[in-house]
Amino acid sequence: MAKKKQKELVPTSAPKKLFLLDGMALIYRAHFALIRSPRFNSREICTSGVFGFCNTLLEIINKEEPTHIAVVFDTSAPTFRHEVYPEYKANRDAMPEDLSVQIPLVFRLVEAMNIPLIRIDGVEADDVIGTLARDADADGNFETFMVTPDKDFHQLVTESSFIFRPGRRGGAHEILKTLEVLEQWQVERVEQVIDILGLMGDSSDNVPGVPGIGPKTAQKLIAQFDNINNLLENTGQLKGKQKERLEENADQARLSRDLVTIRTNVEHEIELEALEVQKRDDGALKELFVELEFDGLGKRVFGRSFTAAPARAAVIREKREKEIQARLFDDEEPQEQKNIEDTKHDYQIVQTAEQRAELIAKLEKQEEFCFDTETTGLDPREALPLGMAFSYAPQSAFYVVIPPERSEAIAVMEEFRGLMESETVGKVGHNLKYDITLLKWHGIEVRGTLLDTMLAHSMKEPEMSHGLDYLANLYLGYKTIPTSDLIGPKGPEQKNMSDVPLARLAEYACEDADITLQVANVLRPDIEERGVEKVCYEVECPLVPVLVDMEHEGIRLDVEAINAYSVQLAKDIEELKARIFEAAGREFNVDSPKQLGVILFDEMKIDDKPKKTATGQYSTREAELLRLSGKHQIVEDILDYRNAAKLKSVYVDQLPHAVNPETGRLHTHYSQTWTATGRMQSNNPNLQTIPVRKERGREIRAAFVPRDGEHLILAADYSQIELRIMAELSGDESMMEAFVSETDIHRVTASKVFKVDPDDVTRTQRDQAKTVNFGIIYGISAFGLQQRLNIPRKEASSLINNYFAEYPGVQDYIDRTIEFAQDHGYVRTLTGRRRYLRDINSRSQSMRRASERLAMNSPIQGTAADMLKLAMIKVHKAIEGFRSKMLLTVHDELVFDLFREEEDEIKPIIKDAMQGALELKVPIVVEMGVGKNWLEAH
Repeated sequence: MAKKKQKELVPTSAPKKLFLLDGMALIYRAHFALIRSPRFNSREICTSGVFGFCNTLLEIINKEEPTHIAVVFDTSAPTFRHEVYPEYKANRDAMPEDLSVQIPLVFRLVEAMNIPLIRIDGVEADDVIGTLARDADADGNFETFMVTPDKDFHQLVTESSFIFRPGRRGGAHEILKTLEVLEQWQVERVEQVIDILGLMGDSSDNVPGVPGIGPKTAQKLIAQFDNINNLLENTGQLKGKQKERLEENADQARLSRDLVTIRTNVEHEIELEALEVQKRDDGALKELFVELEFDGLGKRVFGRSFTAAPARAAVIREKREKEIQARLFDDEEPQEQKNIEDTKHDYQIVQTAEQRAELIAKLEKQEEFCFDTETTGLDPREALPLGMAFSYAPQSAFYVVIPPERSEAIAVMEEFRGLMESETVGKVGHNLKYDITLLKWHGIEVRGTLLDTMLAHSMKEPEMSHGLDYLANLYLGYKTIPTSDLIGPKGPEQKNMSDVPLARLAEYACEDADITLQVANVLRPDIEERGVEKVCYEVECPLVPVLVDMEHEGIRLDVEAINAYSVQLAKDIEELKARIFEAAGREFNVDSPKQLGVILFDEMKIDDKPKKTATGQYSTREAELLRLSGKHQIVEDILDYRNAAKLKSVYVDQLPHAVNPETGRLHTHYSQTWTATGRMQSNNPNLQTIPVRKERGREIRAAFVPRDGEHLILAADYSQIELRIMAELSGDESMMEAFVSETDIHRVTASKVFKVDPDDVTRTQRDQAKTVNFGIIYGISAFGLQQRLNIPRKEASSLINNYFAEYPGVQDYIDRTIEFAQDHGYVRTLTGRRRYLRDINSRSQSMRRASERLAMNSPIQGTAADMLKLAMIKVHKAIEGFRSKMLLTVHDELVFDLFREEEDEIKPIIKDAMQGALELKVPIVVEMGVGKNWLEAH
């Protein structure tokens, strides 16, 4: 097939940009650049080459903005070079297995990016690129960039075809044009590069060259004789060994020149316009990034919400699933999944008063029973009960029908009050908080020892799923009835549980209660074996009714006050915008990072070396603006504007809509296992993130008020709890002494790290020491401390070194904790809560370091979280019977509706319960405040 001729076109004023990537050379380069600290995903697949290749590809697309692009690869078929010289590339080692497995992954990446991938049998990638570059030269409308680290391509540089050599380890790329090539090779014409390459040979490709002639000698000879043919015809001008070698190896020199010459006339059917940049396939690209666990790249391309955590978790989960099932099921053959159709069971429907009385009598005699509710909706505060299922023995359950008529429903539920409120009968359930909340909003308390299989499993196996369907399959080899079988798939056509025939609904509900009980029986031995019985039985499960009561109480919001504050914020926002526009000299979209970057750095030039994002846009992140805040008032105003706008849109304007119209109060929802450390999260509305550091944010708390004039708001807060736990875990004598003597820990630290007397510590030194104290807990580096304090790196490093010299117990704790994590794969709190660290022994240094920071921090944060939960349980029990009620928990703080007449009595009760939540050597301090609103009390 003849080579296609390109049409002769008149060059345009804006040439098209064609990028031709030498695929294999780029993968090799990336793979071996990380050979000392290679990247692996959780399935132990090396990803260094794909990662580096992807970085190069994204840099080109985002920064160079090509109009046309292609990636070119070799094939395994022999080429003309093998025909003329069978030894060509014969001495190459086999491709490392870690590298070979990445080639298909790179192909998938290129396909997901919707970039043409070119491979022509019998033709090397170099020759394909050379031919396409010459085609583009002939077209006249292109600038061509050959992306490769291979020096052989230098022979192809022309006035419109260049070398694009990617930078190393994040460094800047290099573009070589004709002048750069001539200077580098010390030649007069680009094609003379071929002659130099021919003389010196190439050991990697087994091109022989002329023995004894290296790069410098080759350059001198070509400079003198212009080309190989002329050199070989004039060897008489040479002397000694050099003359002898050239004459003896003349044919070999000509062969070598032929081998290193990149062909530019390859037959092909590729139209240059077919290489035009296309829209990428985001779905395929996300799937690949998740599989390869490219978190950073994923966030760069798709935003901060991207995460590859599910892929890593899946590997851990699969491994643990196999361990569990190997222990539970002795058969080597895979277990055939059971279901309700092939499993003997006794499920009964209970409808009459006599049947209910008989069931209650049976349940009252049990040590514990499992129960589950069926309702009309997912929100237990608004849903109506349809029935309750009970089970106290495997394969047996009862479904109590609750009539739809309200008065009859209340009467039926009332019959079960004594049973549900019994302290002597334990209750088992899955996601008990839902069921207990439902009953609470219908006037029934649930008491007695609780076991929630969802919470228990999340303590035992935090890396795994916790849904009942999953647990049934994992621990029992049983497939439960899918909800979709009853009401259909999610969507507008989905039915309500109230539409399901009674027999089918009863079967479904009974199965839930029965299977939950069976799962609980299997979980119990494992809970003790894994050492999580304390956090399960003393922290998480007893906390459920506490949270239910707090959510039910809610807190009053002064809607008028917060609406007035919204109006004030709107005025502040407009005033700040006006000041920003005046300083900028024109109006623009302040919320646009791109436009803001142009104003600050192109027009106002407030920084000589502004930072840029991965996409080449100026960085206007808060951390960057804080760094520049002293350079111009406009930066302060922009930060102030952002703060005001966020407060208004996220909090002030949203909170009034969250007030329950029936109770007139905010009822947030708490999630116990939202974070890996055990910290709780609230939502609908989220009260955990209400700002407290800036004046505007604090004002929001002023709108949280007591229920009536007989009450005040009481706030009780742990003081420096994480630092105190650090002292407890490390046992450092100096740190313990500071807390025992009630000395200002930040002043003590400042005195030690700055080597000054405590009385001579300045306010600045104390503030810096405070940053160091809390930074050490989170594994801060010298670079991080430098950024946070805006001090030289050397000074930051000195502060950290001084800190560990003065608090040696802290360094010992860090070393011990990391060593434990490396040996066991997890760290734990004082209550036994585990955090698994899948990358603690990773061959990737960055991933390993990140896990080490989590290892040292998680026991501290987690113990603080457990301590607060234990305090809530103790406080809840201690103030039972008082008119004062616990309403909220935010970070290390508890908020109460304080009945005025109970203040003197209840404050010491709360303080004692909080201080005694965990038995520690270090003194625990609880600070309390009372006021007419949350702001006054805090």
